[in-house]
Amino acid sequence: MPVSPCGDGCVDRSTPTVGGFRAFLRGFAALVVLLSGALVVCAVLVLRGGARQSLLRGWFRALLRAFGARLRVVGPVFQATPGRGVLVVSNHVSWLDELAIDATQPIRLVAKRDIRDWPVLGRLITAARTVYLDRERLSLLPGTVAELAAALRGGAAVGIHAEGTTWCGVASGRYRPALFQAALDAGVPVRPVVLRYLQEGASSTRPAFVGSDTLLDSVSRVLRARRLVVEVHVLDEVAPGRAADRRELAAIVQRESERVAHGDLVVPVRREHSVLGAPSRVPPAGRPR
Repeated sequence: MPVSPCGDGCVDRSTPTVGGFRAFLRGFAALVVLLSGALVVCAVLVLRGGARQSLLRGWFRALLRAFGARLRVVGPVFQATPGRGVLVVSNHVSWLDELAIDATQPIRLVAKRDIRDWPVLGRLITAARTVYLDRERLSLLPGTVAELAAALRGGAAVGIHAEGTTWCGVASGRYRPALFQAALDAGVPVRPVVLRYLQEGASSTRPAFVGSDTLLDSVSRVLRARRLVVEVHVLDEVAPGRAADRRELAAIVQRESERVAHGDLVVPVRREHSVLGAPSRVPPAGRPR
């Protein structure tokens, strides 16, 4: 069972905040967007293809913005070849991760079973054909891997959080290899993605969902955050055949992802989501503690 040492002390509560009234307005806006999700659920059941993708992407962008977070996407799209499956592998910091990923490109995600019971949002995530993982019954893991492999063979983009649990965003964990087997079985590439949270241009742990946090605690903290930016760094695909087994594949993807933390990548920023205007060097993230 993946375990993170990140706890309450990892969350920096001294970062800039907005006033209580503005936080209330954000909360109200987020509630309105969430409630509108009931209509989105109905629509995605009948829409197909690009129309369905556009609706889901727009809704997740609106929800992210309602919470006061801006989205910045660095790099290409998740699925370079439409109709060809790809395993999208990211780190895991917060409940905001799923919103940021689907606001970039709606994909099928592997999520813990608890998310299915979240009000409205759980229904939307389920409507996006999420694959649920029961962390209390890991004997079911081979079946989950087989389900993922089938989706990948069918041309889907499927996302996993490789660390298996949340970290604070400054420290990070080892990428667990089990679900990488699905990419090997399906013969599809892996797309590394790195999620970073910034305030005032510096790495922030305020959005982290760790320690004794309840979902309400974390949501309240996000609503108070000033100038919160979610960066989605989309790295080059790791082609099939580069790794002999899932452990080697997980290690390759983790090394590629860590290059972002070390500031070694120069990649273009996608203008449609970015607050930047031109290609730039990726600023270094905080070092693991």
